[in-house]
Amino acid sequence: MQTAITKRFVDAIKATGGEQFFWDTQLEGFGVRVQPSGYRSYVIQYRNRHGRTRRMSLGQVGRMTPEEARTEARRQLSQVDRGSDPSAERERLRQAPTVSQLAELYLERHALPKKKPLSVLLDRNLLRRVVLPRLGMLKVEAVTRADVAAFHQSLARCPGQANQALSLVSNMMRLAEKWGLRPEGHNPARFVERYPRKARERYLTEEEFARLGAVLAEEEQIRSRWRHVLAIRLLALTGARRGEILNLRWEEVLFEQRCLRLPDSKTGAKSIPLGSAALKVLATARRQPGNPWVIPGRSRNLDVADLGLAWRRIRDKAGLPGLRLHDLRHSFASVGVNSRMSLKMVGGLLGHSRMETTNRYAHLAVHPLLEAADEVSSTIASALGGSKA
Repeated sequence: MQTAITKRFVDAIKATGGEQFFWDTQLEGFGVRVQPSGYRSYVIQYRNRHGRTRRMSLGQVGRMTPEEARTEARRQLSQVDRGSDPSAERERLRQAPTVSQLAELYLERHALPKKKPLSVLLDRNLLRRVVLPRLGMLKVEAVTRADVAAFHQSLARCPGQANQALSLVSNMMRLAEKWGLRPEGHNPARFVERYPRKARERYLTEEEFARLGAVLAEEEQIRSRWRHVLAIRLLALTGARRGEILNLRWEEVLFEQRCLRLPDSKTGAKSIPLGSAALKVLATARRQPGNPWVIPGRSRNLDVADLGLAWRRIRDKAGLPGLRLHDLRHSFASVGVNSRMSLKMVGGLLGHSRMETTNRYAHLAVHPLLEAADEVSSTIASALGGSKA
């Protein structure tokens, strides 16, 4: 039936036993659909470029006026004239993956096969606690730079976490492009500025090392805590990463070669040289028959969370609040630099694959410059007739 679709007309429409269509006399393809339940909606009907008849709802009568619906119908039908298929596009968007679904693909296709277990665990936690509650319901291809910027800004109280989450989202969107879920070259995280990184390096002084050692000696006397003490001593004496020590197997401890031979690490296979003190700790460490782990746990190797709880207790008892386990690695490097080792040598001890990573410790190497300044100033002072400093 064709009629002028006006407010008076649509208000007067009554439902009958079957579905009814009323087509507008002013705009071809625009009409009102009335369902047997009485639900009324504005629709358009058209033929796509393949000659198939398509029908699409524009909105509910009462929530849109006839003129608003007619304006939207004219816009959609003009897209049809240019070769588009608005109904098919709407269906495609309806079925398009959300950020939550992309997260599952990211973990399955990328993180699990290519990243270390601890990194996968960190990604899972960041997705569950931070990313998905804010972005999870958005369609992947609909995420805009404004969405990502607002998300990043919402985490301003935790700038470090905000930057981690932004990097994760950026990586997921890059993979979404690779997998055909977003247009190429349209990563919405691009150009969203990270918060400035604050240096978190903390270096233990000789007196602080002594306080930590005294607490470790006390803890070692408690039967259930020797595993934690062993792990912390090895971290301090080797400069190794936490995961490298917690995942260490006895077969990887080579006493004759004085090194740890790790088949895998953050930087791939590597060897960690062992000083005499570290060798002594390993040689006197307890071994559980049939257990391959140097730091055994209840079922396999010691759990990261278990060591974290023990570390917080130990550091606070030693009067070192806020000290991180990773700061033991920084302190190892600090002692090396202050012992006048070259940065290349320190980087070798730490297993750095790039010199740029070791250069973060360059500011600690002040002794040679101070000695040079002292010698030059003393010579000049003598020539001036003053006393040597």
